[in-house]
Amino acid sequence: MNILSKNPLILLISAMFIALLSLSPLQAQDQGENAAQETDEDVIDLDELLENVRKGINTQTQEFKAREAEFLAARNRQSQLLSQARQTQASEERRSVRLEAQAEANEQRIGVLATQLRDKLGNLSEVFGVLQQVAGDTRSVFQVSHISLEFPGREKGLTALINKAAEGTDLPTIEEIESLWYEMQREMTESSKISTFNIEVGTPDGGTETISLTRIGDFNIIGNGKYYRLDENGNVEELAKQPPGRFTSTIDDLLEASPGEIVSFGIDPSRGQLLGIYVQTPSLLDRVKQGGLIGYLTLIMGAIGMLFIIERFVTLFLVGGRVRRQIKNSDPDSNNPLGRVLQVYHDNKNVDVETLELKLDEAILRETPALERFLTLIKLISAVAPLLGLLGTVTGMIVTFQAITLFGTGDPKIMAGGISQALVTTVLGLVVAIPTLLFHSIVAGMSKGVVHVLEEQSAGIIAKHAEQGN
Repeated sequence: MNILSKNPLILLISAMFIALLSLSPLQAQDQGENAAQETDEDVIDLDELLENVRKGINTQTQEFKAREAEFLAARNRQSQLLSQARQTQASEERRSVRLEAQAEANEQRIGVLATQLRDKLGNLSEVFGVLQQVAGDTRSVFQVSHISLEFPGREKGLTALINKAAEGTDLPTIEEIESLWYEMQREMTESSKISTFNIEVGTPDGGTETISLTRIGDFNIIGNGKYYRLDENGNVEELAKQPPGRFTSTIDDLLEASPGEIVSFGIDPSRGQLLGIYVQTPSLLDRVKQGGLIGYLTLIMGAIGMLFIIERFVTLFLVGGRVRRQIKNSDPDSNNPLGRVLQVYHDNKNVDVETLELKLDEAILRETPALERFLTLIKLISAVAPLLGLLGTVTGMIVTFQAITLFGTGDPKIMAGGISQALVTTVLGLVVAIPTLLFHSIVAGMSKGVVHVLEEQSAGIIAKHAEQGN
C-alpha cells in the first residue's frame, strides 16, 4: 500500500514543497518542469520529488549567499573610495587656504617692491618717457625714409628699445641708447649723400625686377632714366606716370656727373609726395578728353580756323610784298592785284574819266574777294567757339545734377566728371575764340591794307588821267 494514502501529514508537506518549488529560480523551475514532464509519463515518486526539492533549496541558498557577499564587498569598496575622496578634498582645501595666503603675501610684496622701484627710479621715469617718445618718432621716420632701403632692419632695434622703455621693469642699456643716437646721426649724414645700390622694385604691370637705384639723399630715388617712389608698405615701385621731360632729362645728367660737379635736378623735399601729386595732374591730352565730344568739336573748329588764318596770313603777306614792289615799278605785272589794276588802266588810256573810273572800280572789286577770302569764316569760328563752350558747360552741369540725383552729394568724385566737362569745354571755347578773333583782326587788316592800296592807286590814276584832259 502506498505511504501517501496512510499519512495525511506527509501529503500536506508534499503539497507545501510543491508550492515552494514553484517560487524557486528559473533553474529550479526548469528542473521541476522537466521533472514534472517526466513524471507525467511515469508514476510520481515522492522520494525523488523530495530529493529534488532539497537540491533546489540548497542551490537557492548558495546563490543568495554569493549575492550577499558581492553586495557587502561592493559596499565596503564604495565606503573606502568615499573615505579617500573626503581625505583628498580636505587636503586640497588646506592647500587652497595656504596658496591664498601665499598669493596675498606675494601681492603685498609686489606692492612694496614696486614702491621701492619707483623711489629708486626717480627722474629716470621721465627720461625713459622721453626716450620712448624719441624712439617712436624716429621709427616712424625710418619707416618712410629712402635711406632704410639701403640699410634695412633699422626699425627692429628701435622697437625693442620702445618696448623696454614702456615696460619700465628693465633698464635700457647704454648700447641700446647709443644705437638710437647712431641711427639718428646716420639718418642725417646719409640725407646729404647720393648713393647707388641694387634693390627689387615693382613694375607698372604688377611684376618685379632687380635694378640699380640711385638715392638722392632722402628726397628721391631714380634709376634707368625714371623716377621711383616708396609706397606706404615700404616697397619701391616705378611711377605709373613719369613727370615731364624737363625733369626726367636731368636724371642722366646727374648720374653721369663727376664728383663735385653741379648739375640741375628736380628734388622733391616731401619724399615723393609732391612728385606723386604732380604726376597725378592731368596732362593737356587728359584735359581735352574731359571735354568730351563738344570739346573735340571745338578743337576741330579751332584747327580749321587756324589753317584758314595761316593761309590768309601767308597769302596776304606775299601779296603785300608784290604790291609794294609794283608801286615802285611803272610796268604792270599780272602776279599781283595792283599790277592787274594798272593793266586795266594801260588797256583803257583813251577812254573818258568816268569810264576809266568804272573800269578801275570793277577791277578792284574783282580783286577784293580773293583778298578777303575765308575772313568771314574765321570770324564765324571765333563767334561760334564760345557758344560751343557754353553748350559744353550746360551739358556738363546736366551730368553733374544727374549724378547728384542718383548718388547724392556724399562723394565729390561722382560729380567731378560733369564739372570737369563743363569747365574744360568753356576753356576750350575761349582758347579757340580768343586767338581766332585776334588773328582775324590781323589778317583782316592786312586785306584791307592791300585793298586800300588798290583804291589809293586807282584814285591817283583817275586824277592823273583827268589832268591829262582825257
